Amino acid sequence: MKRPIRLVTALGLIAALGACSDDGTEKQAAAPIEEATTVVLATTAAPAPTEPAVAAPSKIVSLSAAATEMLFAIGAGPQVLAVDSTSNFPADAPITDLSGFEPNVEAIAATGADLVVLSDDMNNVVAGLTALKIPVMQTPAAVTLDDTFAQIEQLGAATGHIAQAAELVKNMQTEIDEIVAEARSAAPATPLSFYHELDPTYYSATSTTFIGQIYKAFGLVNIADAASTDDDFGYPQLSAEYIVTADPDLIFLADVKCCQANAAAVGTRDGWAGLQAVTGGGVIELDDDIASRWGPRVVDQYRAVAAALAKLPVG
Repeated sequence: MKRPIRLVTALGLIAALGACSDDGTEKQAAAPIEEATTVVLATTAAPAPTEPAVAAPSKIVSLSAAATEMLFAIGAGPQVLAVDSTSNFPADAPITDLSGFEPNVEAIAATGADLVVLSDDMNNVVAGLTALKIPVMQTPAAVTLDDTFAQIEQLGAATGHIAQAAELVKNMQTEIDEIVAEARSAAPATPLSFYHELDPTYYSATSTTFIGQIYKAFGLVNIADAASTDDDFGYPQLSAEYIVTADPDLIFLADVKCCQANAAAVGTRDGWAGLQAVTGGGVIELDDDIASRWGPRVVDQYRAVAAALAKLPVG
């Protein structure tokens, strides 16, 4: 499967950013799992624990930008010793040159970590850390919105912040429900179409992905769906001609930081000046990080979509 380097990196963060409920607000209670002990291997399929770890870690190393955001959002920030080079939020996260894509067991061990949180088991890092008796918690890319909620609760239990994690999940669920309900109440009778741009070579994301499900919650029609095949895992590479022919009502740019994409430049692309999204003010510049992570700021992505819909002309 050929993908540009930037997209491979993005998919390492997004991975399957996959399907949630049709309205994006499904909430299912999680059943308890065993409390954290020496090694915690949490997956998106695992339910959230209801009991805290035996001893809350005080030297956490996070090799996942999404997990870093979760840790700080539940109040575990003071326990975070170091984060990887992509964990640029919040601003006070102790960012280092540690890598989640090419993790080095020796470098991680040298930090004195008593819990390592990571997304992917790259370079067989889990086995390496386990051999050194360093606790590991794996939080893979969320496949559903409920996976995000479960991971927040799992991290809350592992770090001694169960109540804060539960409160965060509750608030996220409420905010998402309200954002979607308000936007859908004002939605036009004919669903609007859109194109989500991952990079300048027109890679996109279908409705089967996590980011695609956010748009689906608003009742939007994804032009990438019809172009997807089993081989692209929900991330097809479209062509400029395909996009022009589809003439989407909205274009969401998730390549602003990485590739300097912007609304003005989109209008200068060959054949794009007459697109409905361009002439109707429907080219939306997203925050690349928010659009590619499954942490607490997913609520901000819902807000961004709602704001884009609200500013479009009625009718």
